[in-house]
Parts: sequence; structure tokens; C-alpha cells
Amino acid sequence: MSMVKKVRIVDPKDVASGSTPTAQESTVKSEASDNNYINNLASDIVTDVLDEAVFYLEAMKPIKNIKWITHGDFTAERGRQQISQFVSSWEFEDRWVHWTDYMRREDLGHSFLYLYRVHWSAPTAQRPVSRLSTYIDFTVKINKNKPPEAPIDVSYIMENQVLLQRPGKIRFREIWLKEAIESKYIMLEKPVLKTVLSISPTISILMLDKDGYENV
Repeated sequence: MSMVKKVRIVDPKDVASGSTPTAQESTVKSEASDNNYINNLASDIVTDVLDEAVFYLEAMKPIKNIKWITHGDFTAERGRQQISQFVSSWEFEDRWVHWTDYMRREDLGHSFLYLYRVHWSAPTAQRPVSRLSTYIDFTVKINKNKPPEAPIDVSYIMENQVLLQRPGKIRFREIWLKEAIESKYIMLEKPVLKTVLSISPTISILMLDKDGYENV
């Protein structure tokens, strides 16, 4: 029977410099690697638990809404007041200010669409008039064939979003406002004299100069 003998060749330079890992050094490295893996695993578990806890608390907390008026009680001004009341029920920092404008009415034949826009800005003591703002477009649909006691149909959409939302269905996120404003600041940092800031659903284009002020 032939015998195979394993031989480990050690470079004399490694022996002289002491770079050959000893059993103790290997053990230390192994333990360090294991500890790093355990720490990362523990961090992931804690993150998942916290995320689940936040999700559970938000799920238990009811989404705020208001009692909307009926078709028979609706007027353009009452619609504006109710939208302002609804938006004020959202949770956001005190630094945000908002105001609601009635835009126009559209006749679709079978129904009327009343269009509103809620403007948002975050002025500061250094800049009482905020340079940039964002908006949320609201639509109130009045069906000509519905009875007067039927509640109005309300929907809204954030600037730069495609998701159509309805009151009481989706919880408002303040981060939506922050992201809209931050995206505009990023555009203003580009080295151009004029930047197309946004195109509204009404196809109106807002042009800003390099300092962020309207120039059209």
C-alpha cells in the first residue's frame, strides 16, 4: 500500500519575520469573524423588530378623515373649506404652512369636476417667504345623477406622483412634501440660468432663474 504524506512548505522569510500565523492567531481571527457575524445578525434582527413594531402601531392607529358634505350641500366655497379642514387634520411639523385655492370647474356631461390646489411651503425666520413650494391637487366630483344626500367624491394627487389617493384610504406622509421640495433644490443646483422646474396638470410651465425666482 502506497502512503501519501502531506508536507507543508514554509517560506524562510515568513519564519524570520514571524508572519506565519500561529494556532492562537488563527483562533483569534476566527472568533473575531464569528463575533462580527453575530453582531450583524443581531443588528438585522433588531431592525426587523423595530420595523414590525412601527408597522403594527401605525396599523392600529386609525387613518384620519372628516365627514364630507353631500351633493345637495355642496358649493365651490364649501368644497374649498372642507379640503382645508381635511388637510389640517394630517400630521406634519409646525414649520409647514398651506393654503387652498379653488381653480376651476369642468363639465363632463354626466358630472362636474371641481378642481382645487393646496399649496405647501416651509418658511423660516431667515426666509419668511419660502423660495420653493409644492402642491397637492384635489378633485371633487359631483355626479349629476346622484341624489342630494349622496356624499361628494373626493380624490387628490401629490405633485410629481401618479398615485391617485382618496381620503381615509392612505395615511399622509410628511416625507412626500420634503421629497418634492428637495428635488427642486437639486434642480436649482444645476449650473444653468433657467431650469424647467415642473409641469403642472394644467400644462403651465414654471421657469426659474439660477437663484430660484420666477423669471417669466
